[in-house]
Amino acid sequence: MVVDFKNKVVVITGAAGGIGSAMAYRFAEDGARVAICDLRGADALAKEISDKGYFAKGYNFDITDREAVKCAMAKIAEELGGIDAIVNNAGINVGPDERKHVDEFSDKWWDAILKVDLDGTYNCTKLAIPYMKEGSSIVNISSIVGMVPLRNQCAFAAAKAAVINFTKAIAMELAPKGIRANVICPGTIGLAITNRLWSDNSAMAGLLSHIPMGRQGMPEEIANATAFLASDAASYITGAVVPVDGGWTCGGFARNF
Repeated sequence: MVVDFKNKVVVITGAAGGIGSAMAYRFAEDGARVAICDLRGADALAKEISDKGYFAKGYNFDITDREAVKCAMAKIAEELGGIDAIVNNAGINVGPDERKHVDEFSDKWWDAILKVDLDGTYNCTKLAIPYMKEGSSIVNISSIVGMVPLRNQCAFAAAKAAVINFTKAIAMELAPKGIRANVICPGTIGLAITNRLWSDNSAMAGLLSHIPMGRQGMPEEIANATAFLASDAASYITGAVVPVDGGWTCGGFARNF
């Protein structure tokens, strides 16, 4: 679907990563003035997109630092002209070696994941709203793990489930102001980190057997869903939870994963 973001300002957090960069390109190609936000690497991606003739500007800051987020949102709104959409894409999870039962799970990782995935989403949402007007949109990125948890990922499951209900709550609060809020729950996406996790062929085959479409998704497919929900084409959609997972959640999860 072709959507029009001409002259609209779109803020994307975690934009320098695989899914984030696909989003940045999608919005830029659709005419948006894209604010590339990340802890690091934002300027490089912004230059890469700008060199292709689109509009992008980099902003490096820590989404867990509320004062830094406040300053960044004010700067983006001043330099680019308000905020028409924000995509809260930034997030972290533990690697395969740190995936353990709750009684052995690292307190350090629990704190870090909740701080980035949940608090960071709250910070950026709250501090972007003053610069948003009627017709603006918020798209938060959760995970299918926030819908039906996987073993050994208690922190990620808790944070991403909270993002879902946070989005529903603000959708009700912001509807009278004409601001929409929706959440996307990606399934298994073909990224470098995902491919490392499932590098064993038998493990990958087992994973794919639980996806009705029989394949991993691509970052561009998350970007496409995000662009739709952020656009005027979704003007009557708010508080929606949209799995982009090849059908995995249709029948629930295999609890052994």
